[in-house]
Amino acid sequence: MKLPAVALASAIAFTPLVAAAQASAQSSNVPKLGTCITCHGRDGIGTSPVFPNLAGQKSLYMVQQLELFRSGARKSEMMNVVAKSLTDAEIEALAAYYEGLDPGK
Repeated sequence: MKLPAVALASAIAFTPLVAAAQASAQSSNVPKLGTCITCHGRDGIGTSPVFPNLAGQKSLYMVQQLELFRSGARKSEMMNVVAKSLTDAEIEALAAYYEGLDPGK
């Protein structure tokens, strides 16, 4: 499934923020968090209406979905690229991080 034009425009607009987000996330022990917080936020709340909230999401579900994105079985232009670079350990760490966040924020 291709991203709607507004989602793609949002992603492009956030691209310069990736470096800042990664620098912000370096204080965390979660690898690759900086890439995720650009769209999904440090608190797990999407930074735009087109990016889903991840706070409180069950880690098993997130692991399964990230593995599907990584393999290409689940289609998303953005997430296929992001997930392709993730190791199993990084996927587990990211899933545990977001599961541990309060979705009520």
